[in-house]
Amino acid sequence: MFNEVKKTLQWGEETLTLETGKVARQADGTVIATLGETSVMANVTFAKQQKEGQDFFPLTVHYQEKYYAAGKIPGGFFKREARPTEKETLTARLIDRPIRPLFVPGFKNEVLVMCTVLSHDLVNDPDIVAMIAASAALTISGAPFMGPIAGCRVGFEDGSYVLNPTVDDMHDLRNNPEQRLDLVVAGTKDAVMMVESEAYELTEEEMLGAVMFAHEQIQPVNDLIIELAEECAKEPFNFTPPDYSELFAVVKAAGEDKMKAAYAISDKQERTAAVAAVKDEIKSGLSEEQLADANLGAALKKLESQVLRSDVVVNKRRIDGRALDQVRSIVSETGILPRTHGSALFTRGETQALVVTTLGTGDDEQFIDALHGNFKSNFLLHYNFPPYSVGEVGRVSGPGRREIGHGKLAWRALQAVLPAATDFPYTIRLVSEITESNGSSSMASVCGGSLSMMDAGVPLKAAVAGVAMGLVLEEDGNYGILSDILGDEDHLGDMDFKVAGTENGITSLQMDIKVAGITPEIMKTALGQAKAGRLHILEEMSKAITEAGTFSEHAPRIETMNIPTDKIREVIGSGGKVIREIVETSGAKVDINDDGVIKIASPNGEAIQKAYDMIYSIVAEPEEGQVYKGKVVKIVDFGAFVNFFGKRDGLVHVSQIENRRLNHPSDVLKEGQEVFVKLLGFDDRGKVRLAMKMVDQETGTELAKEDEQAE
Repeated sequence: MFNEVKKTLQWGEETLTLETGKVARQADGTVIATLGETSVMANVTFAKQQKEGQDFFPLTVHYQEKYYAAGKIPGGFFKREARPTEKETLTARLIDRPIRPLFVPGFKNEVLVMCTVLSHDLVNDPDIVAMIAASAALTISGAPFMGPIAGCRVGFEDGSYVLNPTVDDMHDLRNNPEQRLDLVVAGTKDAVMMVESEAYELTEEEMLGAVMFAHEQIQPVNDLIIELAEECAKEPFNFTPPDYSELFAVVKAAGEDKMKAAYAISDKQERTAAVAAVKDEIKSGLSEEQLADANLGAALKKLESQVLRSDVVVNKRRIDGRALDQVRSIVSETGILPRTHGSALFTRGETQALVVTTLGTGDDEQFIDALHGNFKSNFLLHYNFPPYSVGEVGRVSGPGRREIGHGKLAWRALQAVLPAATDFPYTIRLVSEITESNGSSSMASVCGGSLSMMDAGVPLKAAVAGVAMGLVLEEDGNYGILSDILGDEDHLGDMDFKVAGTENGITSLQMDIKVAGITPEIMKTALGQAKAGRLHILEEMSKAITEAGTFSEHAPRIETMNIPTDKIREVIGSGGKVIREIVETSGAKVDINDDGVIKIASPNGEAIQKAYDMIYSIVAEPEEGQVYKGKVVKIVDFGAFVNFFGKRDGLVHVSQIENRRLNHPSDVLKEGQEVFVKLLGFDDRGKVRLAMKMVDQETGTELAKEDEQAE
């Protein structure tokens, strides 16, 4: 009934298994990949015909984490997996980016890749397993896919690279100083296709070494996929790339010179309009048959690409006239919004980001329900890309995959320089509003985010800047590397290479490659050129702000205090009664962690101090010999009980009230009266002994012995 095929490989410290033929047999390709006890099923289906009028490649990748994989039931009211989480969206992009360029050019049939996490051992991250499963399923599906690819994760600890570190090793790297890298690399046998990383000021040499290490480590996995395909791959789909050479020759002859002139215009809006006019002019000279050709769009795009690429490689000239390594003009401004906690406007050429910082308390932390456990995040970065930023109209909805991906890239770049939570106990939220875009708005978000946080008074370890690099690689091996690419250079080039970091090193690297043949030498050159661009941008940013500014008067102040964990119950009280009383009385917000760290927040310093004093009076122990201010709560024949330390009462014996004999304590005291008392100590039964007579009741200072005797 089943035609099962199974291949196994010892990969690092775990066993990798690929199996097919038993589950989901109606899909064009299905592979279940297992690493350790983490299993992911990838299913591939593709349309056998192209939709009429389709002028783009409709590839869709979905990645789903099922809670049953980790023996969990989803949280929330419906108890069912709902919309994709941030992790699911990012992993889907992680798989999409390296496989998309490997489909045969001209193939525009719809393709669906679905990856489902079936089991998670809480050790091996399923994102790498999903990437391998998707590649294997595509390779055996018969689709015109020029793979396979494989991927792995790399850590960097004690100067050594680590293959596929555990989930725990990669969690919350900011608080794990021994781990300095979380790098994911995907590639074929011959080339690196995709890089995504979070780093902690690694040098260019260390980062390049990590990429090369990863590419070497994935080769056995590529070989394993080929072994699987040799036994069970379906017949290749009968697809021949369309030949539109004759149509392209006509298009080129009609519009090459005019297209060159259009691309010589430096202003984006004017250039876009001119390019569109040239296309219309070319079309006006074509026959009806040529206009109806489905490859006309591809021919026009090829003309644009050739015009741009030849100028770069042959003439070393770019669209806007810059040198290949030149960064556009930069203007950095901070403090532009009066009521926000921090703000910055970063403008680089025709790309602009307005980034706003908001500081919050522990109540504002984001709660994340993940397969490997629940945790909180106190650093949030949200990226918005409205249609007006590129001069277009369009539907406005919630954040899409692109917005989530760009926001996460900026988040990775900036979190490496954040202060420790113990030093800066705030929740930080950044919002990057892209107000103009013509090339790398994610890197503008990094620069603006760094400036905005410093404006808000966040003590960053160093300023962070980012730059987007491009590449034009010709078939003869000649190439040009571009610093600070424009949108058209990204669209028509061969590589999108984003590098962010400080003066000391790289904090994030993202690379997407559209062609094979990117050599280590090209990557090394690109990293070196990116470093020069990054340092230049940092210098320009320093003209606006160089260190953390003063706190906004509208931002909450937070003080922290540590209490013994066995005192937490007393501070909270039965049913939260005590903590509610502290909050209501002081006016401050109070957040208590399980480890005994208490955060007290309020824009009002007096409210913070009042809450602090109330908590301190609960958890602290009174010290013998100290003077305290208290209130008489009860008068008896032999003395008075005084509430002097939080809820703690003590007895002032009648002989300790004054230096004279009293008939009754009520002769000088009444209930509710405030008095100063000195703690004499504790009797054999632990009861508190207090005295008033050796304390000046006006000032609260202790009397000298001779003064006491004189009285």
